[in-house]
Amino acid sequence: MAITASLVKELRDTTGAGMMDAKKALTETDGNIEAAVDWLRTKGLAKAAKKAGRTAAEGLVGVAVSGGFAVAVEVNSETDFVGKNAEFQEMVAGITNTALGVSDIDALKAAHMNGKTVSDVVTDKIATIGENMSVRRMAKVEGEVVGSYVHTAAAEGMGKIGVLVALKGGDETIAKQIAMHVAATNPASLSENDLDPAVIEREKSVLTEQARESGKPDAVIEKMIVGRIKKFYSEITLINQSFVMNPDITVGQAAKDAGAEILSFVRLEVGDGIEKKEEDFAAEVAKTMGG
Repeated sequence: MAITASLVKELRDTTGAGMMDAKKALTETDGNIEAAVDWLRTKGLAKAAKKAGRTAAEGLVGVAVSGGFAVAVEVNSETDFVGKNAEFQEMVAGITNTALGVSDIDALKAAHMNGKTVSDVVTDKIATIGENMSVRRMAKVEGEVVGSYVHTAAAEGMGKIGVLVALKGGDETIAKQIAMHVAATNPASLSENDLDPAVIEREKSVLTEQARESGKPDAVIEKMIVGRIKKFYSEITLINQSFVMNPDITVGQAAKDAGAEILSFVRLEVGDGIEKKEEDFAAEVAKTMGG
């Protein structure tokens, strides 16, 4: 029987097996889906499907730099324990290096790594390690100078928070210092020009109402709002924040003093935005006892 692409897809959707494994299973069973499922199960290659519904909010962010490019990739697992697994870390490093050659997350998942697509590599690792995993996000920066920083590093180039900074001018020292600052303060944007206008309007609305409650004249209120908006920018925009290395100057000034202009930055934190399922201790123990 001819092994069609639709048959391979159907088997992959059913079992979560890798493409080549699914094709081999169908070849071995003459295209019989049910027999192919059993074949994959006997080989331990159908485990991934059972894990797919479980929340993967732990894991690692990998960073890599090459010339004027830098990339950060978040690879998730279910538990923090897997993030310390050398086999998982090796996979994260490989995926991160592969990401240097692609433009976005979809291209990364389809890219080849060690003879398989990244998606298939992850699926295979789910089967061997026994936890759900996913390549969730990637981001790239480009500049004359690029710097990176990993916070709470689990291994070289990977940890819980990964930061990239791209500069025009300057050097790797100031780039890394700014990356460390970003890791600590988590700015919302590079400058006020990059902020969502809706965020600015909402803040102005709140500040206006607060100022009006003071009972002061409109002219005074306008000045109050200008001052408070400036303070708001200094708290959430990178170039206006006080530099953690020298709080007497802003990050923008620190870059300027180093002969640099900040072009862009990226901060990825493991599990950011993922809703984690909370279980009480008794339920967790019961689940463990039940296997």
